[in-house]
Amino acid sequence: AELESDLVRRVRALLRELDGHNPSCQSDRGMLRWTLHKKIQQNPSSSCVLVRILVKELERAERGDLRHYIIPLLHTLMYTWIQAPCIPDELCARVYDFCKKLLTLPKPFCTIGQDYASKLQVERTAPGTLYQRMVISEQSLRSAPFPYQEKIFIFADPELLPEAICKVLVTDTEAAQASQSPRGCMSFVVTHALQAALGDTCDIHGLRAQLQQALAPEDVEHWFQQVVAAVEGAASEGSSDRGQHRARLERIYRSLLGSLPAGNAPQEELKGTPLPNPNISFHLWTEDEQLWKELVVFLRPLSQSCEPDSVGQELEPREMQDILAGCGCCGQSRFSVLSTDSGIERDLPAQEEPGAAAAERSRLHRKGGIKKKLSPLDNVALLQAGSAVPAGKPPGKLPRRSGATPEPVAPLQRLHTARVVLLGDDRVLGRLAQAFHSLRKREARRVFLTARLNLQFYHIPVLPGQPHPSDPAGPEKLCEVAGYLGRADPWYESNINTLCHIIPKLATMPSSPSRALVTNLFLSDVIAYYARMGTQPVCFQVHSVKVLFRDPAQDPAEDVFLTELLAQVQDSPSHRELSTTKRKSSLDGPGIDLTVTYRKVVLSERHKELALALRSTGLLMKAIPAEEAEGLGCLTVTITEIIRINNLAGRSFSAVANRFKTRNIKIRSPEQRPFTVQLDKDSRRTYRDVVGLEVSPCLEPSYCLQKTRTMKFSPHETEDVGLVKYLPKSLLLPINTFAGVIQ
Repeated sequence: AELESDLVRRVRALLRELDGHNPSCQSDRGMLRWTLHKKIQQNPSSSCVLVRILVKELERAERGDLRHYIIPLLHTLMYTWIQAPCIPDELCARVYDFCKKLLTLPKPFCTIGQDYASKLQVERTAPGTLYQRMVISEQSLRSAPFPYQEKIFIFADPELLPEAICKVLVTDTEAAQASQSPRGCMSFVVTHALQAALGDTCDIHGLRAQLQQALAPEDVEHWFQQVVAAVEGAASEGSSDRGQHRARLERIYRSLLGSLPAGNAPQEELKGTPLPNPNISFHLWTEDEQLWKELVVFLRPLSQSCEPDSVGQELEPREMQDILAGCGCCGQSRFSVLSTDSGIERDLPAQEEPGAAAAERSRLHRKGGIKKKLSPLDNVALLQAGSAVPAGKPPGKLPRRSGATPEPVAPLQRLHTARVVLLGDDRVLGRLAQAFHSLRKREARRVFLTARLNLQFYHIPVLPGQPHPSDPAGPEKLCEVAGYLGRADPWYESNINTLCHIIPKLATMPSSPSRALVTNLFLSDVIAYYARMGTQPVCFQVHSVKVLFRDPAQDPAEDVFLTELLAQVQDSPSHRELSTTKRKSSLDGPGIDLTVTYRKVVLSERHKELALALRSTGLLMKAIPAEEAEGLGCLTVTITEIIRINNLAGRSFSAVANRFKTRNIKIRSPEQRPFTVQLDKDSRRTYRDVVGLEVSPCLEPSYCLQKTRTMKFSPHETEDVGLVKYLPKSLLLPINTFAGVIQ
């Protein structure tokens, strides 16, 4: 009773924090979920008690129409479930029935409910499946029944974060990986699967002694493969009979322990099996192509580039070198090879095989052929593979001998998942938008990563300790994306946005064993929890900008931005221009004359072109709405317009904010007076001597490529026709949260 009351109190504190009622100690914000799960890890036998409490709170939230409680409670329940040693079937059925009720609710409730209902159905058939799959994929353990691999990449810009923060993050991620080994993770999988199936009759102490000390490493791997095959086999069968699965694992258990059968083990309270930290690597983002390089190496390590994987996704060594050379990470130049093959059959070299029949069989027959046109469905499959849709197929190889039939090529599977966590403020996300756009352009030309890799993005806001004196905006203005995600998802606000100030505080703590203990436990656990449970993306529109310069000989620059574009009047460098500017400012006021042409956003979605001619000192385009209800996809443009006022006292000027919404806008300086443009609040991305701008939603590169090909055959066609209309048009950057956008 005392344990249950303590857990109820902790769960209610979590719910009060969701309502905005912060705990009595402000420093506890973001720690409540972590302390709750740590308490369960220290006392695994209380897992069932917590699950029952969470189910009651879920049912109460459903009756009271407190929908903002449902997703946080579900995530807390499932994270407890994965680590629980054993859950009764009747409790599993109760949670499963609740998840099915969520299918009648709108997104994201029905999406998350369906996902968890399917996982619980598998868990009821084969207990311990979720834990086993998570450990196998996160630790990249070799397993034929479940060949998936995952890795967490943490990227931080060293120019935006203090060295102390980068250093503590590097130290903590390395410490989290130091105590783990493949043998230990295999032992955890075997122990957890046997205990989940056999319950309190399983001798945990005997198992641990056998797996961690008595057996050789190859024997541990043998039993690991046996358990994985049994659990995955039961999960794939989908049978509701758990007795057959239990009997199969009991045979493995008896063979593993030898003389001690399962029923003779002393009954004691359940002992938990630790959930290992996922595979995390920390990267200081110093090169523009660094993200691409790390993803390619993760997908095909250089040492294994010539080894086929379990599903036949071979990659030739030359192909691997070509891909890496394309991003400049091999350090070798790519040379063109001159072919000496004329294409004529009689020019082939003479055969050395004896006998005319052998020579005839070995010759390459070149017959007059017609280029086969792919069917529309095949074309769509190839194009969707370049548009982040898992429908691409690798091209097959032509038969080189007469009579040879090409072998059917199995479709590629996304066996690898890269979870990229961006640490920092909006400036690092602007850099991510650049890298993502570059990656999509590369994939449009040659599909490689998209068909093989599941790419997920996450964002943890971190503010520098002291704001830069030249930064007019406060530190909170640098985290507008995180603020929007927090308004859209209260669980993200409670668990992730609180790290904005916690991580700098941990970095400035004096070095001590207690500090190392806190940071290692807290930071690694929160990052792992976010990557594991944050599966619902919020998609942000990437905007493209074309910059026109004052010098006609200078080519226009093309760039992308995610959060904002800031344009300001540029100081005149020469004394002559400065004197001319002062005379004009005394007559017309400060600023420069601008012509603005934009397409107004209206509810009917009709195009309404408007034009303005005004004098302005600057403008600001913001892509992140101040309120969640406004939604994403359009720009809020604020132009500081200078109004001249004539009165009896003389001429005066006032600044008025002219605000409107648009998706497409063009700005010109008729007098060729220059201004500066800064993207995503990053002073490193500043353009000078600018006289014109063109801003529009960034298009998906694969859409642009196919649109260009279509226009060659239909130059007068204005609407999307053929395969183009099946492709995503806009380039969206997905950032994962726990719930997405809760309506």
